[in-house]
Amino acid sequence: MKKRVIPFALSLLAAIASPAIAAEVQVAVAANFTAPVQAIAAEFEKDTGNKVVTSFGATGQFYAQIKNGAPFEVFLAADDSTPAKLEAEKAVVPGSRFTYATGKLALWSAKEGYVDDKGEVLKKNEYAHLSIANPKTAPYGLAATQVLAKLGLTQTVASKLVEGQNISQAYQFVASGNAELGFVALSQIYKDGKISGGSAWVVPDNMHEPIKQDAVILDKGKDNPVARQFVDYLKGPKAAAVIKAYGYAL
Repeated sequence: MKKRVIPFALSLLAAIASPAIAAEVQVAVAANFTAPVQAIAAEFEKDTGNKVVTSFGATGQFYAQIKNGAPFEVFLAADDSTPAKLEAEKAVVPGSRFTYATGKLALWSAKEGYVDDKGEVLKKNEYAHLSIANPKTAPYGLAATQVLAKLGLTQTVASKLVEGQNISQAYQFVASGNAELGFVALSQIYKDGKISGGSAWVVPDNMHEPIKQDAVILDKGKDNPVARQFVDYLKGPKAAAVIKAYGYAL
């Protein structure tokens, strides 16, 4: 009798001592939100034991991938219109769409003192290249074109534009020196209440359409409890603190 009880007791103890297998959620994230979501995902994993697997890119490109069957379960877009479109197409969990952040646009140069705090450097036209994200697929790129139009500079700068596929590439053009300045997401150059390097003009909100960034649980995530868990975490105080630290409004 003892020979049967002892192995069972040992196996029971082993089962109790073994950590639970972590679950995960596949999340498509607009490129501007790269740094914040990495920080939020690290806290989420620490608090829940579950993992966030992220992919970064342009919102429009993600829309095409989602429609073509990409395995994403949650989508953090750089606008509100793309998630709304997916919702209308019944490609998301009903009622899951919400605005997780409102983005801010900045004109930035890696050079100290190059960009003034009113963006007058744009009108001086003394630069060779101006970087923006593709306005057809990246909402921050679209916002940049709206600012240029409002300033009456669309035609003036047309030959100087360097387009990145997404806002991360637009940032890299400036960071590498391939463009003297460019329109980027404030979150890429902002941390703990200040510009983290170079010089920048934070574009007033009234110069472009609001950059409301919505999140949705996609249809592929409807049966994954970690998808809902992560979205709820994104609405919580820890995530809010991170989002604010990167210059977004809630």
